[in-house]
Amino acid sequence: MQYPPTRTAIRRALATVFGAAVATAATTASAQSNVQFYGLLDVGVESLNHAAADGSSVTRAISGGMNTSRWGFRGSEDLGGGLKAVFNLEGGILMDSGGQDGALFRRQAYVGLDGAFGRVIIGRSFTSVYDTVIAYDPMGFAPYYSWATSGPATGPSKYGFTTGYDNIIKYAGTFGNFRFGANYALGEQAGSTADSAKTGVTGAYKLPLGSATANFMATWERNNGNTVAATGNRDENTVWHVGAMVESGPLKFWAVHRDYNLRAGRALTADVEATTTWGGVAYKANEVTTLTGAVYHIDVKNVAAGRDADPTMYVARYRYALSKRTDLHVSAAYAKAKNGQLTGLSRDDAGYASTQRGLTVGMQHRF
Repeated sequence: MQYPPTRTAIRRALATVFGAAVATAATTASAQSNVQFYGLLDVGVESLNHAAADGSSVTRAISGGMNTSRWGFRGSEDLGGGLKAVFNLEGGILMDSGGQDGALFRRQAYVGLDGAFGRVIIGRSFTSVYDTVIAYDPMGFAPYYSWATSGPATGPSKYGFTTGYDNIIKYAGTFGNFRFGANYALGEQAGSTADSAKTGVTGAYKLPLGSATANFMATWERNNGNTVAATGNRDENTVWHVGAMVESGPLKFWAVHRDYNLRAGRALTADVEATTTWGGVAYKANEVTTLTGAVYHIDVKNVAAGRDADPTMYVARYRYALSKRTDLHVSAAYAKAKNGQLTGLSRDDAGYASTQRGLTVGMQHRF
């Protein structure tokens, strides 16, 4: 270009710059993105007997009757060719106090890619086992009352599985009627990739049966502890599930079996074993009313004769939908242990007697 530039040269340069700007804007516009702010708020009142060592009862406000209260942001960006970038940030809320339930985004904090191949994410997330088993719990992992994630807090172990991992790399894919999931959580321990590492795989299959549908699932997970210098071994927690769910008209049925095994790596520490089984039925009487009943039982293994609690919990729930986003719910539960051992309804609070009963009345709103 000659200097000073001619008017023709200037017009050509401006046209080139303008054309590039238009092309860039068009490319940016084609990469559509969205962000959603969402949440679920569940609060109620619980009446509970045997709530203290002296056998007294308590009435209290509770956060989460049917579901744990949470809030978060999630979104995606269309990268073209059927590929999307995805993210999710989600934290828990204590509705009875307004407090934060754990770390700010304890429930979910990840980014990933989603396409025809499935979805791959990295960060903090629910496990593949959680994603699969949650659909096979009649109570939907309700904080009040379900033993699907773990049994009652009382005892040597809750005999459950892990609901979420830090440092997770997770894959999920759906191919026809088959769904597959796998995750690996980095242990991040110097000198050993196996220490504190966590692995899980899951599979589920949907089988149409005329007007009904049968669903089957199987899961396996292994959680490693750290190597103990005195023994050269590490704790290894292995959990697997098999389950079925059948839907037919207004009825839904569930049946699940879980095997829990903790191999202790410390000297003179006994292994822990138990199996958990549960079943349930839900009846949707009409568009706004659902009745659910469930039974959970834990068979505690390798404990001294006459000292196994083998607790059982019976649950019933009434759910009434005020709208598509707001529900009222009432749940009643009763737990009982054998051999005079202690048990309770809660996955978090210790039991003080061999039986416990509870009643919750609450409200849930989704936004």
